[in-house]
Amino acid sequence: MDDEPDDDDPRGPDRPSYPLHLGLFAATCVTTTWFGGVAFSATLMAILTCHEFGHYLMARRHGVAVSLPYFIPLPPQVSLGTLGAVIKMRRPIADPDALFDVGVAGPIAGLVVALPLLVIGLTLSSVGPVPADSVLEGNSLLYLGLKAALFGRYLPGDGVDVQLHPMAFAAWVGLLVTMINLIPIGQLDGGHLARAYLGARHERLSRRLHVALPVLGAVCGATLVGLARVAGQGWLDALRYGLWGLSPYLVWALLLAGMRGMSDGYHPPILDRPLSPGRRRLAQVMLVVFLLIFMPVPMRPALPWP
Repeated sequence: MDDEPDDDDPRGPDRPSYPLHLGLFAATCVTTTWFGGVAFSATLMAILTCHEFGHYLMARRHGVAVSLPYFIPLPPQVSLGTLGAVIKMRRPIADPDALFDVGVAGPIAGLVVALPLLVIGLTLSSVGPVPADSVLEGNSLLYLGLKAALFGRYLPGDGVDVQLHPMAFAAWVGLLVTMINLIPIGQLDGGHLARAYLGARHERLSRRLHVALPVLGAVCGATLVGLARVAGQGWLDALRYGLWGLSPYLVWALLLAGMRGMSDGYHPPILDRPLSPGRRRLAQVMLVVFLLIFMPVPMRPALPWP
């Protein structure tokens, strides 16, 4: 969700260019299908579309002029076929309740679709040996729990893991996207929620978390280096393995720094009044959701244990 003004477009975000939106949507369907097939594309596009329309419909309900989603197709050779989608608003939202509602609607709508599709996708998956050259998806508490409930054991373990059906992998990607969006920094969805909940104190939290991202990445990277050494890897291979823990946090920190630069370093100000009690409780629930879907290491190669 992008709060940057769109003053260059005389039609405003409430006058959509349907050919552009449909063209980007169609192109993203093509690139995601190219990457992972029809089941992967249909699942991921359903999650992304519901996420963005959660923002869109809630913004319209609050009378906020907002664009339809702009989907971002990318070549599958360098991505999953998409960088997600964004919507644009002509003016930042000043009312804390409205800001919270618009910010929270996207993650909730996406999760409502992603979770059942993940369960269905896991039931279509199988458990088998982990190939030596495979890349393993990251595990969150929720994902570990679902795999344990469906397969009767914690996975990965003993050299085996779930061989994901494309629907399951796309739903896992949906959880990863939601997790990233819920980080309470800047103008991510989590940043909007934290701003509405904390007011001006969010700026200090946002800056500290931004600094903490590379530190957390270093901790994850060092942990992977240690695991690789225990598995019998040499120092060079272990250091390469550790980069899988460090690099996501560096990328996120750089992208968020770019977002801060485009917004003059600050989240747009909001009215100085507290959230309603119900919204404060929902904010606390969303913090728990973030912790449940948080993946310390989003992806890593399989280790050849001795």
